[in-house]
Amino acid sequence: MNLTTLVLTGLLMTAAASVRADAVDTLREFVRDVKSGQAGFTQVVTSADGARKKTSSGEFEFLRPNRFVFDYSKPFQQRIVADGNKVWVFDKDLNQASSRRIAQALGSTPAALLAGAALEPEFALTAEPSREGLDWALATPRAKDGAFQALRVGFRGKVLAAVDITDSFGQRSRLDFERFVPNAPLAAERFRFVPPAGADVIEQ
Repeated sequence: MNLTTLVLTGLLMTAAASVRADAVDTLREFVRDVKSGQAGFTQVVTSADGARKKTSSGEFEFLRPNRFVFDYSKPFQQRIVADGNKVWVFDKDLNQASSRRIAQALGSTPAALLAGAALEPEFALTAEPSREGLDWALATPRAKDGAFQALRVGFRGKVLAAVDITDSFGQRSRLDFERFVPNAPLAAERFRFVPPAGADVIEQ
């Protein structure tokens, strides 16, 4: 290998390392510096064999630590709320609400990554090549018996753009965010959930 080849190889390796660091550093900065946020989202769930897809959409908000709301409006209305202590799931059509303690419900999940107080105690981080105009960081849950194999977080510059999740059965769930507003002025009261009168309530 001649000197020119060695220099070029060194430059390429340095550039690749820089790209990897940037993707992971952006995720770390997001968790450290973005304390709240709002966005619209579209979610596409794809079966493990790739044959079936389901699309839904709605609005998302979060406030660290451990408060978030997913308001699904299409194809049916569902509301998932974490109030800091519990995670509630409310199905409007069934008029049914269920809840779990937040320590049981979050763990190494996408919600923990987006709205949790810490990152690397739960996830091992590496960077992946840029694609679709986004820089991607791979977050692998440290817990080996969880519901998820991997979470990929995509950024457009410093802006959260997508989360791509592979669960333990190989099913993929891709969330694409739009109109993301970092550090939106959100009060903790927005994340309080009270089951509607007459709703069936299941607490676990």
